[in-house]
Amino acid sequence: MRFLGNSEAKTDAKGRVFLPATFRKQLQAAAEESLIMRKDTYQDCLVLYPESAWNEQMNELRERLNRWNPKHQMIFRQFVSDVEIITLDASGRFLIPKRYLKLANIVQDVRFIGMDNTIEIWSKEIADKPFMAPEEFEKELEEIMGMPTNL
Repeated sequence: MRFLGNSEAKTDAKGRVFLPATFRKQLQAAAEESLIMRKDTYQDCLVLYPESAWNEQMNELRERLNRWNPKHQMIFRQFVSDVEIITLDASGRFLIPKRYLKLANIVQDVRFIGMDNTIEIWSKEIADKPFMAPEEFEKELEEIMGMPTNL
């Protein structure tokens, strides 16, 4: 599953929002019935994991942590303790709990951004600004991907 693109939506007074149809169709095609939501570790946004992607993430994290190391146990506990299991209703809506709206600075307008095997939910006001300056993006991408070849 690869989620691509972005879509804007509005939360209602209760914090419910429609998952964009393109993302819903991908989830249905993959027979993914539930999503896991948590606040992003580094950014002020929310991340939706299809259950299979969440399980892969948990397996990878668990493999890197020593169950008998108290600090590792605290890291694991911190990562998994504040998640919500999300189930879409018949029309494709789900509830974003108030504490998550606050954590992501979401008032009403949101932007869903497909991020490979996850979907991010951003406050539209934050997502309307570039995540990086174009020059910085070009420089960093070039450094990561290597020098372009002459055609």
